[in-house]
Amino acid sequence: MSKIALSGDASGTGTFTIASPNSNSNYTLTLPTNSGTVLTNASNSNFPTGSVLQVVQAQTNASITTTNTSPTASGFVASITPKSSSNKVLVMVNGGNYFNDTDGREVWTFMYRQIAGGGYSALLSGNILDISAAFGAVLRATHSICVLDSPGTTSQVDYQPYFRSNTGGTSYFNAATPYVTMTLMEIAG
Repeated sequence: MSKIALSGDASGTGTFTIASPNSNSNYTLTLPTNSGTVLTNASNSNFPTGSVLQVVQAQTNASITTTNTSPTASGFVASITPKSSSNKVLVMVNGGNYFNDTDGREVWTFMYRQIAGGGYSALLSGNILDISAAFGAVLRATHSICVLDSPGTTSQVDYQPYFRSNTGGTSYFNAATPYVTMTLMEIAG
């Protein structure tokens, strides 16, 4: 028969108590056959790489337009505060729609981030999503953005899509007010 041994720390002075809950039922706690550490909360560094530590979601149904030919803030922001600077953040934007009417213009989309209110900067050097239509065609397309970021901080990180019009005509980040969602997932690094 295998044995259970409790081993105290010779340099410690505190008392650790193993206490049972108030219950009239019987329960069995089966120990694993390998060494490990008891995880007490999501900030514990012992979660395996790739674990999802927290999820944040924001949504909007605002109709957002621009005529700018340079990247323009959409005003749609989601925020997360990583538990470790070595963790990553998976950013996903879905739903809603882009819209361009009948002049054949393009809608380009970028993903920007801001750390601790320090100003927004682009995550990638180029556009993430390029929606275009031939002259005289009407374009509607749903958002589909997925970026894995390494912010390298434990301060609040804000994510915001930027977009621009290719020709200077009115382009929509969201038209006819369907909902757009942005989901942020902190992944253990």
